[in-house]
Amino acid sequence: MVAVVLIPVFPTPAAAAVASEGLSVEAAGRLAELALSCVHREYPNKISHVLQGDGDARPPRELTPAFYGCFDWHSAVHGHWLLARLARAFPDAPFAARCRAALARSLTPAAVAAEVRYLVGPDRTDFERPYGLAWLLQLAAELREWDDPAAREWAATLTPLETAAATRIREWLPKLTYPVRSGEHSQTAFAFGLIADWARIAGDTATGTLLRQRGHALYFGDRDCPLSYEPSGQDFLSPCLAEADLARRTMAPTRFAAWLGGFLPRIPLDGSPMWLAPAFVSDPADGKIVHLSGLNLSRAWMLEGIAAGLPADDPRIAALRAAAEAHRQAGLTAVSAEHYEGGHWLGTFAVYLLTGRGLPSK
Repeated sequence: MVAVVLIPVFPTPAAAAVASEGLSVEAAGRLAELALSCVHREYPNKISHVLQGDGDARPPRELTPAFYGCFDWHSAVHGHWLLARLARAFPDAPFAARCRAALARSLTPAAVAAEVRYLVGPDRTDFERPYGLAWLLQLAAELREWDDPAAREWAATLTPLETAAATRIREWLPKLTYPVRSGEHSQTAFAFGLIADWARIAGDTATGTLLRQRGHALYFGDRDCPLSYEPSGQDFLSPCLAEADLARRTMAPTRFAAWLGGFLPRIPLDGSPMWLAPAFVSDPADGKIVHLSGLNLSRAWMLEGIAAGLPADDPRIAALRAAAEAHRQAGLTAVSAEHYEGGHWLGTFAVYLLTGRGLPSK
């Protein structure tokens, strides 16, 4: 028997500290490997699939032939985003060619056409809504921004699915009478942020305007968000921080600063990180408990986003950034290939954080 040694992407706190100062080629390669090892790995697989009859009982690779790996559809989608993001950021790195080959294998006209047929099929109105659809649009945005001949071809190939996803979101938004404040896939604030960034990049003013209108109606009268109630036991998104990270995307800094004072009034002025402790993960092999590692990563980028949305002299920025750094350290040390329960998706959250995706200039 051959012994297999599983090496964490960020094996020690010291390694995480280095990564927090900028993503090295070596660390990027380890993160790319997490996605490369799963985007075409069909099993284990947890599908969300409505059957109309016996004929619909088919394997994932036939149901959704572009995005069938990484345990579930949304993880396959954002695993492809990770590959595009890192290949774009490190075009000459040793792993870039493998990333590009994986994208080319998945993003074919036939596979995307099958994805469209699946998405618009009977009883799939809420398929991957909003989380998976938001990541699909984020993948489209990444390809649109990538100045590369192959990326332009992949973007064009993905366009029919991008259009179908955006249409599904636009049809849903007017009917959404209440926000979803969960800490998992159904949360609306996080998805709104991803979709808003896509709409800006894609020049889709209709979706961007509708999203802004619904965001203001659903969220921006909120006050005193109960951050002390967080996290729930299997959160990977913060309801309070995601809402604030959405708000800073649509408000001028001075208006956002005033709104934030009413929404999160207990952010300290002394620069301390102690007001928001990173989540403790008791079992990284438990598929739900390991969500909390993702929470640490997403909190880090949301805190950085909130700080970026404030006026430069706002006294809360130091505390926001200190808490972000504490969460960054805790989150990055947990990104590992050791357990597939986290390994199939945490790399995406690490790349989103480390490359500053979602920040104003990124």
